[in-house]
Amino acid sequence: MAAPIAYSLIATDLDGTLLRGDDTLSDRSLAALAQAAVAGAQHLVVTGRPAPRVRPLLDLMGSRGLAVCGQGAQLYDAGRDRLLWSITLERDLAETALGKIEAEVGQVYAAVDQDGVDGLTLIEPGYLMPHPTLPAVRVRHRDDLWCEPISKVLLRHPTLSDDELAATARAVVGSLATVTMSGPGTVELQPCGITKATGLALAAEHLGLGPHETIAFGDMPNDIPMFDWAAHGVAMANAHPELKAVADEVTLSNEDDGIAVVLERLFACSLAEFPY
Repeated sequence: MAAPIAYSLIATDLDGTLLRGDDTLSDRSLAALAQAAVAGAQHLVVTGRPAPRVRPLLDLMGSRGLAVCGQGAQLYDAGRDRLLWSITLERDLAETALGKIEAEVGQVYAAVDQDGVDGLTLIEPGYLMPHPTLPAVRVRHRDDLWCEPISKVLLRHPTLSDDELAATARAVVGSLATVTMSGPGTVELQPCGITKATGLALAAEHLGLGPHETIAFGDMPNDIPMFDWAAHGVAMANAHPELKAVADEVTLSNEDDGIAVVLERLFACSLAEFPY
C-alpha cells in the first residue's frame, strides 16, 4: 500500500508567493506542483486578484479546476469559465466606509474590481496601480466606480504607509467591510466577513477536503486567515512580519522558488535538475 501523501490540498497565494516579481512562474515551481499532482495533491490558487486577472495564469499552469479569487469573494471554475459563487460589496457600504476613512486621514484614491468573469478594474483619478502589468480602466469621477456590482475596493493614500492606512481603516470601518492588506500599495475593502479563509473553506468543501489536509503558502497579512484555517502555513522569506509571526514555517523568497523548496521536500521531488 502506498504511503499517504503529506497534504492533499496545496493552497498558494500568487503575488509575492508563487509568482516572481515579473508576474512569471519559474520552471522549478511548475515542476514541483506537477510532481505534487502526480503524488495525488491538488493545487488551489487563493488570491486577491479577481477572476479575470487570474484566468491567464491558470491557463499558463494548465489548471482547469477551482480558484479562490477576490480575497475570497469569488470561487472560480476555470474549466467552465464561470463563478460558482460570488459576493459583492454594496455601494452604500463602500461609500460610507470610504467617507469614514477620509474623515480620519484625508483624501484617499480608490479603485474597484467589478464582479463577474469579465469584470473590469476601474481606477479613479490619482490612483496608481500597484501592478502596472494588470489592465485597468481610468474613470473621470469616483461615482463612475459604481456603474456595476463590485467585489472589492482598493485604496491608496498619498503619504501614509500601507500599515498606517490599513490600521486606520480597520479602526473606523467596523462591520461595514473587511479590511485587508494584500501587497505593496494594496489596502482593500471587501464584503464583511469575507476572507481568504472563507473562500478556501468553500473550495475545499467542493473538493471533499478539509483543513487538516491543507498546506498554505503566502506573503501578506491577508493570508493570515488562510494560515489559521490550514493545517500548515508557510510564509515566504519576503513575507510581511505579521504573517511570519503566525507561520508554521518560513521558506525562501518567491524569487528563490520558496514554494518549490517545500514541495520538493514534502513530495520527494528530484532535485537533480534544480540544485541549490
